Amino acid sequence: MNAPLLLVGHGTRSEDGVAGFDRFVRRLARRMDGTPVAGGFIELSRPPLTEAVAGLYADGHRHVAAVPLVLVGAGHGKGDIPGAMARETVRHPGLSYTYGRPLGPHPALLTLLDERLAAVSPGPGTAVLLVGRGSTDPDANAEVHKVARLFWEGRGAGGPAQGPGLSAVEPAFVSLARPSVPEGLDRLRRLGAERIVVLPYFLFAGVLPDRVADEARAWAASHPGVDVRCAEVIGDCDGLADLVVERYAEALRGDIRMNCDTCVYRVAMPGFEEKVGAPQTPHHHPDDPSGHGHGHGHGHGHGHGHGHGHGPGHGHGQGEGHVHEDGHGRAHDHAQERDQDREHRPGPGRGHVSAG
Repeated sequence: MNAPLLLVGHGTRSEDGVAGFDRFVRRLARRMDGTPVAGGFIELSRPPLTEAVAGLYADGHRHVAAVPLVLVGAGHGKGDIPGAMARETVRHPGLSYTYGRPLGPHPALLTLLDERLAAVSPGPGTAVLLVGRGSTDPDANAEVHKVARLFWEGRGAGGPAQGPGLSAVEPAFVSLARPSVPEGLDRLRRLGAERIVVLPYFLFAGVLPDRVADEARAWAASHPGVDVRCAEVIGDCDGLADLVVERYAEALRGDIRMNCDTCVYRVAMPGFEEKVGAPQTPHHHPDDPSGHGHGHGHGHGHGHGHGHGHGPGHGHGQGEGHVHEDGHGRAHDHAQERDQDREHRPGPGRGHVSAG
């Protein structure tokens, strides 16, 4: 039997977001008949990761393939989730894990974004504002810019593909990075856009996607001459399941081809030098067993390097020196990153906005 697939999410206060995650876990369980599938969150939501791991361990599994349900390799994917997994190896003697890479950027995601865009009937000449989460990690923000450019290639007016003929695709962020949603909309308006689709680069519903829509509505209310439409998040679907299965297969093979050349936890990027080698400090889920705090043997700096792409059998058991157990750290940014998920719901604006 193959190693179980463990889907790991960050967590959200949104009931719709939790429900979407749960539906997706069930979809994968049906899809991967014969392979155990479990899912859990590192904070904010149930079920907690520790409960999902404990269930697999109780069933006799001693190695799991953990796939982070994140789009970009920011703090949650680089530090919080692998740190939480390393903590589980301490709680469960003999447990090891292989850690998959983030889901994006990937052509499958571009296809899913195409589908979400088409659902709001953009029409020729539409401009798109691709809105990501935003991070204090410049590498993660750069990935959102890359996805925006990849989405533009072949879909822009006069491009080679038979697409919608978009007039522009610009990136923006809902928190921690700029341009903000209003700033991105302002830029597209200055470029001459009369119809804009706000396309959220998020997997499931949640507080931040709600904030994206709220800010778009507020902007539209003060710009009645611009038709602003809000697309849906990627969501639970077969296309996303296909991508997760691909990431799972990569993890089983030990084929984790992550680009670490611009990772601030390994490379001294200008302005972010203090992040190099910072210790991992995973979030503490409120439902975690008592007595298990942070810092179970995974704060040893970055001396072992990234090491992605080891050969098969490269698990993350106790005492192994892979970066995800000992130094892809995020401790100093946790409070700021968590602040993104606090409820922030401006009143709905009035304007030319359709929710798709």
